Amino acid sequence: KDSAHVEIMRVGTFKPEWGGIAEKDIIAALGSGKILIPQITVLPTAVVANTDSPPEIEIRFDMPYGPNFSDKKAPLPANWQLRFIHNQLFKHFYNPSRFCPGAFHSTIVRKAEFRTQKHRQAYFEMCETVIKKWSLAGPQPLSTELGENKSGIWLFTDRTKPNHFFQPNFLPPYDAEDKRDIILSYLAEEWDEESLSWKPATWDEKAVSVGESLMGFCNNQIESLLGPCVPQK
Repeated sequence: KDSAHVEIMRVGTFKPEWGGIAEKDIIAALGSGKILIPQITVLPTAVVANTDSPPEIEIRFDMPYGPNFSDKKAPLPANWQLRFIHNQLFKHFYNPSRFCPGAFHSTIVRKAEFRTQKHRQAYFEMCETVIKKWSLAGPQPLSTELGENKSGIWLFTDRTKPNHFFQPNFLPPYDAEDKRDIILSYLAEEWDEESLSWKPATWDEKAVSVGESLMGFCNNQIESLLGPCVPQK
């Protein structure tokens, strides 16, 4: 049994004497409104194999570019909400055991192995095609019904037990000057796991804009492995 989730902060332990945070203190902080929880829309940005052997397959939810600090009406980058919440949590909780397990991601397969290197390459090429299709649609709400946004954050005791849900308390519009100032103040920094300190946030200057290109359906190797491709109309 498991769950599909994106970890924003791992507590480590609920025992303060071991460097953790008491569960009741987390619930109190998140329930008090001190942590601003926006409505969350997400956009998968990549499918990757991590460094484990055999690897886990992860869907990444990166910020593809940095926010515009000059034009406060400019659209915010995809997945900004994850960094926004993460930075608030890291500034509020200073327990030694807290950390974020790598880039924001959701693990979809553990101990992934492929029949051949050709099958591996074909799989990731197909994943790239799907990622580019998703990019054209843009960030989407975490909803079960059209027109609803059921986003929020969960406190898990382990990956199978989401025990406490916290609804959004920081609602749109996010281009209002006061709200945009709050958002940008948190996105301006990032936590450095090596130095255990805050530093100015940086982003990939080579990031491709959403929708700049879309790989065709019949131009990667997985089609030859799975059978003939029917052109899309």
